[in-house]
Amino acid sequence: MPEQPADKLPVLAILGGTGKEGPGLAMRWAIVGYTVIIGSRQYEKAEAMAAELNQKLGIQTIRGMDNSAAARQSDICVLTVVQSAHQDALQGLKQELQGKILVDATARVDFRDARPPDPPAAARLAQNLLGTGVRVVAAFQNVPAHTLKTKLGQPLETDVLVCSDDVEAAQAVVQLAQSGGMRAFYAGKLDNAVVVEGLTALLISMNKHYSVKTASIAVTGIG
Repeated sequence: MPEQPADKLPVLAILGGTGKEGPGLAMRWAIVGYTVIIGSRQYEKAEAMAAELNQKLGIQTIRGMDNSAAARQSDICVLTVVQSAHQDALQGLKQELQGKILVDATARVDFRDARPPDPPAAARLAQNLLGTGVRVVAAFQNVPAHTLKTKLGQPLETDVLVCSDDVEAAQAVVQLAQSGGMRAFYAGKLDNAVVVEGLTALLISMNKHYSVKTASIAVTGIG
């Protein structure tokens, strides 16, 4: 649960939030008091998703906007677009993201032929493109989209590895993950995120082999 009053919580925008992972993250944060904006290239699509999620949760705090408006009106943005849209999405939102934390959840892994990607990490590419005015954090690449939509308001058996050159920004994202019922750990600078992306390839392979959708990671040895 959030440790701050609802009116002190950051406003969250989930950019590309109508895909597989965005709606689950939106619900987990909205149900514990965050104001969440679903962003999409198409305003109507974002608005429809927001209405659907509000109805499921019995709330009215999730809003739908186009990606640019969502980024402008938020404090923290979470990018959940498919890998093929990653660079174009960032380029189109470069100005709107200045001065904000951007959480990049991109794993450059093809589900049909899951292999670890070559460096640099997607989040490093994002930081290079956006410049020092944006604090980029890599997180949530390994959290199964199916799992996010279950046990709302309750802890999940999945851990989040958080990478950033900015430790303060990383800690803000650790708090977000914890508020959404996940354990989270700072795992080093942005370049380390390429390893986290590679873990996605392993998890996809395990899901296929064991005919499941919920393989995830857990960290041991840290209190």
